[in-house]
Amino acid sequence: MNLPVYIAGVGVISAIGNNAEECLHSLAQGEAGIGKINYLKTNHWDRLPVAEVKLSNTELADITGFAPSISRTAMLSMMAAKEAIDSSGIRDIAAKDLRIGFVSSTSVGGMDKSEEFFVDFMTDNKKGKLRDVVNHECGRVTTLVAQKLGIKSHISTISTACSSSANAIIYGARLIKHNVVDAVIAGGTDALSRFTLNGFNTLMILDEQLCKPFDENRKGLNLGEGAGYVVLVSAKLAEQLKHDPYCALTGYFNANDAFHQTASSPEGDGSFMAMSGAVHKSGLQLQDIGYINLHGTGTQNNDSSEGIAINRLFHPHYPKMSSTKSFTGHTLGASAGIEAVFSCLSVQRGIVYPNLRLTTPITALPLMPETKFSKYPELKHVMSNSFGFGGNCSSLVFSKV
Repeated sequence: MNLPVYIAGVGVISAIGNNAEECLHSLAQGEAGIGKINYLKTNHWDRLPVAEVKLSNTELADITGFAPSISRTAMLSMMAAKEAIDSSGIRDIAAKDLRIGFVSSTSVGGMDKSEEFFVDFMTDNKKGKLRDVVNHECGRVTTLVAQKLGIKSHISTISTACSSSANAIIYGARLIKHNVVDAVIAGGTDALSRFTLNGFNTLMILDEQLCKPFDENRKGLNLGEGAGYVVLVSAKLAEQLKHDPYCALTGYFNANDAFHQTASSPEGDGSFMAMSGAVHKSGLQLQDIGYINLHGTGTQNNDSSEGIAINRLFHPHYPKMSSTKSFTGHTLGASAGIEAVFSCLSVQRGIVYPNLRLTTPITALPLMPETKFSKYPELKHVMSNSFGFGGNCSSLVFSKV
């Protein structure tokens, strides 16, 4: 039960790159993917900046083999999941009875296609293409990708708002520890939709400029889209790989502060419990954590709550920290998967990412996120934070192997 779980492969697509190496290049060069809306059909196209993947649905369909009528959420998932499994090398292992699972998370599922259907249906209930709603529910997106990848041993879908992908990874690790499967592709996917853009706009937490996570003058978040997956493997399977694992998943914890439907606790209770629980499970000391990939959305409430929790837990010795949402925007159900990939690459290569557009740190907190891409060879342990609506908070710890 206490054997480590290893990361054998990673895959990601976001506004800053169509694969892991492209994303790393953008992170190193400080090139954000946030800008004017190009693909999503919305009245806010020229007012609200978003972080769109730089591929049309037609281009994604050509690459993934899906029909263009399939949800963009599924196609983004396929892109990242295939890269993850290809980079892992698990399909090169001779064992024919290898049990592979797929645990994927999403917030919107096939919402993007459902919106197209209802444009016509609401004017005339005899109009609209039913093929646009058949893949609406979250689990259907997971099934479509699992079928393409040929995965049958275990298929699950998790939807816990912005912590969804982290919880998918936690669940995947538990499946391996309980010997249900030998390997799991775990993470999440979300495409931009009018529903989420309008919803967050109604909450008045979208920034009409590029977001500034953890800045004193932050005004809100920018929504994004993408997908990110890691391939979790057992210690036994890791020994059979032709390459070393990227890192190990040594700690994880899910907590809920039960404070509010959309707001985080002012004292950072949920964040504190998730981070302290993950460190405890990892068996590490607080000073062992070298870098935190912050949840860092750019909203007043979220950044303050997370910062207070970090101060409570780590004071007076703070790890390096930054929010990569300043590059990718907030990708909702996909965010923890994307940031897990970034965290794995961080600990594997000894690198720390910059927090873009940070000019004035939060004055009430003694924290200063990193503003430059830097090499940090002594980096051994990275924490990734993901805190969602409903108080659902999760933290992961990745360690060098």
